Amino acid sequence: MALIPSQVLRVAILLSYLSILCNFKALDIPAHQTYGGSWKFLTFIDLVIQTIFFGICVLTDLSSLLTQGTDDQEQQRQLRKLIALRDRLMAVLAFPVGVLVVTMFWALYMYDRELVYPRILDSFIPPWINHGMHTTVLPFILIEMRTTHHHYPNRKSGQIAVSFFSTAYILWICWIHHVTGMWVYPLLDHLPSFLKIAAFVSSIAAINVLYVVGEILNSFIWDKSRYVEETLKTKNKMD
Repeated sequence: MALIPSQVLRVAILLSYLSILCNFKALDIPAHQTYGGSWKFLTFIDLVIQTIFFGICVLTDLSSLLTQGTDDQEQQRQLRKLIALRDRLMAVLAFPVGVLVVTMFWALYMYDRELVYPRILDSFIPPWINHGMHTTVLPFILIEMRTTHHHYPNRKSGQIAVSFFSTAYILWICWIHHVTGMWVYPLLDHLPSFLKIAAFVSSIAAINVLYVVGEILNSFIWDKSRYVEETLKTKNKMD
């Protein structure tokens, strides 16, 4: 990754997401015409989240470049606010939601794809768009975590935020079922009520676990990087 500047990587990832988002919205999929449209699917919501997140990353890079060497306190304050927004979005949404979408999709796909991605969708969605929404999300977010140190918020406030997001989505799909009589995901049609509740509670627990995983992974990567840098500096001084 050192061969390619992180700023260039972020621009490339952003362009990739914009391409996937535009092409997906242009597809003539029956589900787009039903209540809730694309917004009833967590995959699409995550695609929007990742696009916005990397858009903010690129904007932060540009702002940092433009304010480099300046003593304008107001510009520096605005840059710090932008960095704080980028880091919080990474912690609360981009990492936990992105990883949850990838892991849950492929776990269910391997068990029984009809429960999450029926074969009929192959006639509407090209494979590259499918992988763009369900596969490359993981390496992209890991690349971002490896190239940029993100400051995580207080764990309690972070987990409250991620729990609020997951609860809001669960209420959203329950409302869609109330209006249409159909569940967004075919898997829910096969579960009795108590297992539906268990699945919803488990999903909230899972996204909270992923929040902590992201926090630990971020700390591990950057604490290790600082240790290596300090070791090299000490060695150079000794030489």
